Amino acid sequence: MRAYLIDELSRRDISGIADFLNRNAMRSALEGVFWGRVPEDILSEQQYAHRKCRPHVFAIELGEDWIKLEFFLRSLEDMRCPCAGYATRQQRDFIIEFAHAMLTDSQKPAHPPLGTL
Repeated sequence: MRAYLIDELSRRDISGIADFLNRNAMRSALEGVFWGRVPEDILSEQQYAHRKCRPHVFAIELGEDWIKLEFFLRSLEDMRCPCAGYATRQQRDFIIEFAHAMLTDSQKPAHPPLGTL
């Protein structure tokens, strides 16, 4: 499976990432697995034509000190549909940008530092 793996994360990072995913992704039935929604404007021609298969998503797996974002897009409606497949370059870039936004967000302090109010 082709994926983007980020490892050696701190507990604080993992906690922040989990918060980000709870706000910006869909939970799956599996613990630690989320679905990231792919915007419709970057779907492939075949994916866009398959309205019944929307939303198209990528898997995000959160581990103890790592996170993995898969480059395989699938439908939550029909797992055997031929519109599932590896991300295009634009979709892959979106997934990587999603990961970077997630990391940036996870490193923000939960409360403003003292003396900044």
